[in-house]
Amino acid sequence: MNQKVFLITPPFTQLNTPYPATAYLKGFLNTQQVASYQSDMGIEVILKLFSTAGLQHLFATIAQKNRQLSDNCTRIVKLQQEYIKTIDRVIDFLQDNNPTLAHLICTGNYLPEASRFEQVADLEWAFGTMGMRDKARHLATLYLEDISDLIIEAVDPHFGFSRYAERLGRSAATFDELHAMLTQAPTYIDTLLFDILSERIAAEQPTLVALSAPFPGNLYAAFKCGQWIKAHYPNIKICLGGGFANTELRSLTEVRVFDFIDFITLDDGEAPIMQLLQYMEAKLPIELLKRTFALQDGKVNYFNGSLVPDFKQKDVGTPDYSDLLLDKYLSVIEIANPMHRLWSDGRWNKLTLAHGCYWGKCTFCDISLDYIKTYESASAKLLVDRIETLIQQTGQNGFHFVDEAAPPALMRELALEIIRRGLTVVWWTNIRFEKSFTYDLCQLLAASGCIAVSGGLEVASDRLLDLIQKGVTVAQVAKVADSFTEAGIMVHAYLMYGFPTQTAQETIDSLEVVRQLFMNNIVQSGFWHQFAMTAHSPVGMYPERYKVKKVTDVIGSFANNDIEHIDPTGAKHELFSQGLKKSLFNYMHGICFDFELQEWFDFPVPSTQIPEDYITQSLAKYSDKQIQSTNKIVWLGGIPSLATFTRKKKGKTITMSALQLQTKKGTLELALDEKTAKWLLHVLPKIAATNEFVYSYGEIAAEYELQSLGDFTRFWNTDAITQLRTHGLLVL
Repeated sequence: MNQKVFLITPPFTQLNTPYPATAYLKGFLNTQQVASYQSDMGIEVILKLFSTAGLQHLFATIAQKNRQLSDNCTRIVKLQQEYIKTIDRVIDFLQDNNPTLAHLICTGNYLPEASRFEQVADLEWAFGTMGMRDKARHLATLYLEDISDLIIEAVDPHFGFSRYAERLGRSAATFDELHAMLTQAPTYIDTLLFDILSERIAAEQPTLVALSAPFPGNLYAAFKCGQWIKAHYPNIKICLGGGFANTELRSLTEVRVFDFIDFITLDDGEAPIMQLLQYMEAKLPIELLKRTFALQDGKVNYFNGSLVPDFKQKDVGTPDYSDLLLDKYLSVIEIANPMHRLWSDGRWNKLTLAHGCYWGKCTFCDISLDYIKTYESASAKLLVDRIETLIQQTGQNGFHFVDEAAPPALMRELALEIIRRGLTVVWWTNIRFEKSFTYDLCQLLAASGCIAVSGGLEVASDRLLDLIQKGVTVAQVAKVADSFTEAGIMVHAYLMYGFPTQTAQETIDSLEVVRQLFMNNIVQSGFWHQFAMTAHSPVGMYPERYKVKKVTDVIGSFANNDIEHIDPTGAKHELFSQGLKKSLFNYMHGICFDFELQEWFDFPVPSTQIPEDYITQSLAKYSDKQIQSTNKIVWLGGIPSLATFTRKKKGKTITMSALQLQTKKGTLELALDEKTAKWLLHVLPKIAATNEFVYSYGEIAAEYELQSLGDFTRFWNTDAITQLRTHGLLVL
């Protein structure tokens, strides 16, 4: 195939790690022998802007504009030589180079400071636990945010580190506002983007440019890329895909969109892009494209006549992160919270365990769309093969599994396979708080390198969780989160307010549950989202079932997903926004648990009806699942050794045995009768997690009783097993 694909992530998504869509597609194209190149234009623009030359140009541009600036930005301009002098060193430090600069940053005399540093005094308590390098990283982040404030005020109001012109992409039912901005003179950020794009296009000479727009915050830049390419390289074809298109553009009729791009593909991109390449080589007619919008005879048409099936997860290949500037990403710390920082700190290889969501029932979620409703997992062995390949390619052993909800059974098999291969992997993922996550499973996940999970508690109310069809209760969420925390795995909770029919009382009660979860260190991080009705969710498709009304049934010509609605039986949800977020910010920093809930709001709210010991009582009453004969038994500890000794009892000499186990922190010694000790000496290596075969509880019980050692159930409840259970004997 004489085609070359240039895969682009337009500005901006993340500072610390590349968004994975282009790496996924490049890995797939490798399996099809299609040449490709990828670029994260976001990090490239940031590095061009936040450099000595970049700041010199920025300050010169501001001087030319001669605008009246706020006192804060005036101060930054007056300190411009200090910013220019320090910027390269700070960026180098945030790229994990030159760590000794942390000492200088922490003196307080190195970085110029503007308004963002006013919060430092309030957070001084956290720096002792964060350490010097983390404190310096946080201060360097504030320094960059000060400069961003100047950029927004003085040269480009649309700038943001992880989004650009986001408002234009949010709920844009018509293309008018976005089109108006696209046809204006290039913005300050546009000019930087065009310089980089010009270099890459000239060097790579692609025949197809594939733009990934996962978020509203990089949609505008995607269209600007298309606009520039059409103006300078009209023969290059341009397609747009990604999360924004998949959710927002499914009913597209706007002709003007195709002044900037040629095709829009929906859902999984592998098969559509291959069909598109075939079409470009005149090997198939346009009608046989797959899930693709294109302009034909002056009208927007959706072509989906292809009979080619989507590629299975086992066939899509390993994500390929080559071409990306992996050593140039910036690890920043915006909030002094160890869990919250994972989204902005550290280089994470992104990988998907399973396509879609294995639950697929939540009524607020777009469960009618392919990326959620079509569930398919890969095998643990294949996933760990990909993990090993990525570690070798990137030199990084950190992984963020970006699943809708990682399946517990697959996570168990993945953890066992990582342990079998003796890999050092640091990973985190998104889950459902379901009862399959027992304390023992959490211990196994931690042993394989899991450091954190995020999951949806949503509205912390059993009535509303049932209405959402979340399949969990508040008590169950608390138990599961507690099991993760006890295993040393941090927990982030996605929280929701404003679900249809939610009352003010339920909102306050939900906040009280959240307060108790944080106060008892069961959850370490969280984020409140206001409910949004979407066109592809059950609530959006059947609003009458949830006692809400659509404001309009008009379908726009451009984006259609968020639906404005009226909730006549619920509270005035928007009133609670600031108070919920302010309280959570403090809870995440371990403070203000003794505040009355009313103190977070500037209007009267009802007193909570949740008992002050609700969470602790829920944990105490929660009953663990009974062990079944089919449960798997795994030993995480080391190889035992045996020592014998004699003991006199009532004039008789009894031979006893001591089973010795070396743990990472010391030695465990169990005094047992000789037969039992020898049996454990034989069995523990047999059920070690490093073995390929995993034995069941029933199989181990049968073997014990076959040796005439007695009733295994009675033995299982002895002190010896209790001690082994605390040192790595797991029931899964």
